[in-house]
Amino acid sequence: MQRMSLLSIGLLFLSVFMSIGSPIASAAPGDYFKITVVDSQTKRGVPLVELRTTNSIRYWTDSNGIVAVNEPGLMGQRVFFTVFSHGYEYPKDGFGSVGKALLVEPGGSAVIEIKRTNIAHRLYRITGQGIYRDSILTGTPTPLKNPVINGLVMGQDSVFTVVYGGRLYWFWGDTARPSYPLGHFAMSGAVSQLPSKGGLDPAVGVDLEYFIDETGFSRPVAPLKEGGLVWLDGFMTVPDSTGRTRMVAGFARLKTLDVVLERGLMVWNDDSERFEPVVRGGKDLLPFSNTAHAFPVDVSGQRYYYFSAPAPAAPRLRVRADYDHATDPNRYEVFTDPMQQSIRAQEHKSTWISYADLAKALGGKQAVIDALKGQTKDIHLYDIETGDKVVSHNGTVNYNPYRKRWIAIVCQVYGKPSMLGETWYAEADTPVGPFTYARRIITHDKYSFYNPAHHGEFDKDGGRTIFLEGTYTHTFSGTPENATARYDYNQIMYSLDLADPRLTLPQPVYKVQTPDNQTTLMLAEGLRSSLPHPSSIAFYAVGPDRKTDNLIPIYRTSGTSLTKTPPSENAHPLFYGLREKPDNNSMIIPLRESDSPDAPILCYVCLLYTSDAADEEDSVDLG
Repeated sequence: MQRMSLLSIGLLFLSVFMSIGSPIASAAPGDYFKITVVDSQTKRGVPLVELRTTNSIRYWTDSNGIVAVNEPGLMGQRVFFTVFSHGYEYPKDGFGSVGKALLVEPGGSAVIEIKRTNIAHRLYRITGQGIYRDSILTGTPTPLKNPVINGLVMGQDSVFTVVYGGRLYWFWGDTARPSYPLGHFAMSGAVSQLPSKGGLDPAVGVDLEYFIDETGFSRPVAPLKEGGLVWLDGFMTVPDSTGRTRMVAGFARLKTLDVVLERGLMVWNDDSERFEPVVRGGKDLLPFSNTAHAFPVDVSGQRYYYFSAPAPAAPRLRVRADYDHATDPNRYEVFTDPMQQSIRAQEHKSTWISYADLAKALGGKQAVIDALKGQTKDIHLYDIETGDKVVSHNGTVNYNPYRKRWIAIVCQVYGKPSMLGETWYAEADTPVGPFTYARRIITHDKYSFYNPAHHGEFDKDGGRTIFLEGTYTHTFSGTPENATARYDYNQIMYSLDLADPRLTLPQPVYKVQTPDNQTTLMLAEGLRSSLPHPSSIAFYAVGPDRKTDNLIPIYRTSGTSLTKTPPSENAHPLFYGLREKPDNNSMIIPLRESDSPDAPILCYVCLLYTSDAADEEDSVDLG
């Protein structure tokens, strides 16, 4: 009996010692105070919300919008939490403090509602450690198979996706690991099931299956024996001569971020589950330094891939969607209109010219590259609210069946309040633009959110709801000291409702010369149905599918004659104009009944150019 008592005492001391040395093992969900931060509109949990105590203990909500608090000395106390999140706001109290005091008790809970100012909805984090950390600690269900770490990935840079073999393939750039500050730099990859084939609803999450090495860490999928950084872009799936589908991508091997050693093309090997080079060359392999995201376009029954570089707001490169063309740099084609006539080979009349023919006409590939730089350096959008220029950095272009237009999701460079953290939405009638007016949909406070990618394969509700992600990192816009724990250098998913009236943007109203030599005004839909000659843009106005209360319907009577009065009982507006001119926006001008400056004003519409170049026109061929 005495021996058993001593053993019992020993076990008691051992259990106490283990509980002191291993607090995680002893903590149960009931030991935590659970704070859930929700969107005041949707009541859904909001990721990436910072809660900070008065002594600067910082917590960030996980992808369920949850923070788990178990802080010795604060349990059982009323604790004030300052509330902050990019693109969201919380009301100030009488002393100007932004936050809320909560009674923090083990097993207790509280809900904080915040107002979303972003147009896009933040949904969840896709990569990195601790995606659902606080949910696990509080015993809250999570949707992922690997909710706290997957492929031993701590961080990943810039995503590309492509549907191949019935699954969605994901590829990222530089990838961080837990065991050392340096990870690997030759592209990492994963696959997921499409929602239509058993994958998660993209509104809920993505279950990634990483390509891993023997340690369980995400392995390189594009290694080269020569070493260096290897970056891939322009992912395409194309048939070869046997009908087999192949996955092709461009690559760059770099010594440093700004020193390129070589460029080339790679093809995916299904057996090794790696990319292998098929074309290797110099810096002039292709006319642009990168191709960014490839997107399919059908032209007169022939499928092409267009590329969202050098600027997503103005794609200028394409290739036929077959293996022979996709692996031959000379057969890639450059869009030469509205570029200067001197760039265009005189013997070629088409808008698109092959890289080889253009190099022959201009005296070499480097001459082509230099000429194209001069034509694309000032490509930009206009902020619909202010008329200010928005210089786009990277992004995607896709056709949207809901809007029946091409939509661009782009990152802004040199933006405010974040140098590389502002995301914009724009529309165009053609895949090459012009993308002219844009609306900011995501903002950050001195934090980057670069290389945004719209996942067209996730579109829902006929394209009304789209999903996009980007790389969230302090790099370029912030400092290491303000890096967000777990979230930094990782991918965050958003959704965007294209029916939101804030996304109402003006579209081109074309001045058309009809076959009978008459001049008239049309929108793109009329141009495509009547197939007139190429036209110029007269001005921009809101299409008839975007009616809102602050707009005036404008009708066409004949030719270029317009009126506010319906010409017949069943007349449909040609477009809508603004009732009043907003302050401090030089892009918006009065549209009058005639050319006379004294004529009555019908409404206000948008120009294509700023006021100092308002007499110019942009030629657009919708064919």
